[in-house]
Amino acid sequence: MSLNLMDSVKQLFTNEILNKAASSLGESQSGISNALSGVVPAVISGIITKATTGEHGASNILQLAKDALRNGTLSNLGNLFNSGGNNSSLSAGFDIVKSLFGDKLTSVEHAVANFANVKTSSASALLSSAAPAALAVIGNHALSNNISSSALAQSLQNEKSSILNALPAGLGSLSSLLGLGTATVSNKAKNISAAASHYAHEAEEKAGSGMKFLIPLLLSVLVIALLIYLVKGCNNKSDATIAETTDTTAKANIDTTNLSGLVTVKVALPNGTELDAYKGGIEDQLVAFLKTDYAKLGEDSLKKTWFDFDNLNFKTASAEITPESQHQIDNIAAILKAFPKSAIKIGGYTDKTGDETVNKKLSKDRAEAVKAALEKAGVSKQVTGADGYGSDFAKYPATAPESDRVHDRRVFVSVRL
Repeated sequence: MSLNLMDSVKQLFTNEILNKAASSLGESQSGISNALSGVVPAVISGIITKATTGEHGASNILQLAKDALRNGTLSNLGNLFNSGGNNSSLSAGFDIVKSLFGDKLTSVEHAVANFANVKTSSASALLSSAAPAALAVIGNHALSNNISSSALAQSLQNEKSSILNALPAGLGSLSSLLGLGTATVSNKAKNISAAASHYAHEAEEKAGSGMKFLIPLLLSVLVIALLIYLVKGCNNKSDATIAETTDTTAKANIDTTNLSGLVTVKVALPNGTELDAYKGGIEDQLVAFLKTDYAKLGEDSLKKTWFDFDNLNFKTASAEITPESQHQIDNIAAILKAFPKSAIKIGGYTDKTGDETVNKKLSKDRAEAVKAALEKAGVSKQVTGADGYGSDFAKYPATAPESDRVHDRRVFVSVRL
C-alpha cells in the first residue's frame, strides 16, 4: 500500500489550524502557509535521511512513529496553537526535530524563516508541530499494514523524488543540506519552460503585426529544444541547468532552484571586492556570466538568459522589500559597479491566485521597487527597465499546491547590451 506521505501530512494542516497558528505565532496566514510549504517536505526529508542512515535508523524512526501515533498526535494537532499553545507537545516536537536535523537545525529554521518572511521562532514552532504529525502518519501506516522497519525504510526511500520536487524554489538548497541529492530533470524543465515563455513574450512585444505569425513557430522551436534537453538530460548529474547558446564558449548557469546547500562563499569581483553570497546563488551565477564575452551573444540570446533572486522577499501582498533582502540588493549593485559596461532589466511575475489586475500591478510594483533600490545604490544608468507580467505566464492554476505555485512568483534580472 502506497504511503503518500507528503499529501497525508499536508492535509492535516487545515485552514482552521493555519488560522490558529497565525494567531498564536503573530504571523499572517499566508506567511504560515508559505512556511509550511517548506516545513513539511523539510521534515519528511529529515525523517527519510534518518531512516535510511545507520544500522538502526529505520527501527528508531518506526518506534518514534508508533509513539507519536499512540500519544494522540493526530487528534491533538488542532490544540497545539490554541491561545498560549500546547507547550509540552511543542517541546516534545522540538526534541524530535533536534534529533532529525542535529547541527543543521539552525540552518533549516533560518532557511524557512527567510523564505516565508516569518520569525525564526515561528519556523521552529511549525517544524515542531509537523515532525510529530508526519511521524504519526507513518506510525498509522506501519501499524495498519504491519510494516517492518526494513520495509518502512524502502517505502520512505521511494518518497525521495516526490519530496525533492515538492520543495519550493526558494528552498531547493535544503535538498543538499538534508541529503536528498540534486534537482530532477522535471524541476529543471520547469525553469527552461519558464525561460522559453518569457523569451516568447518579449519577442511578441517587439514584433510588428506583420511578424506575429513567427511567434507560434518560435514557440515550436523552443518546445523541440526542451524535448531534446529532456532526452539528453536524464543522465546529467549537474546541479544546475546550463543555458546553451550558439557560442559554446559562453554558458550561463540559470537554475537557482538548486543551490548547493546553505553554504556562504566569497564571490570575487574584478575591482577586488568580495561578496558574501550563497554558493550557486544569483551573485555567483551573474558574476560568472558577466566574466564571459556575453556581448557576442546578441540581444536575442541574452533575453533567454535570466537569473532569479534567491534571497529577495517582500512584505505580504506589497512591494515593500524586507530589510533582510537589502544584502542581496547591495550585492547586485556592487556587481554592476564592478562591471560598469553591463546593464540589466528587472522582471516580476506572480502566480494565478487573486485578481489579475492586482497581480499585474503587484508584479510591476515589485520589479519597480527592485529597480528603485538599485538606483538608490548608485547604479541607475545600468538598470534599463522594470516590467511586471502578472500571472500571464504562470504554469500552475490557482488551485495548485503552494509548493507548485511558488515557482510562478519570482523577480529576476536579465543582462542587456
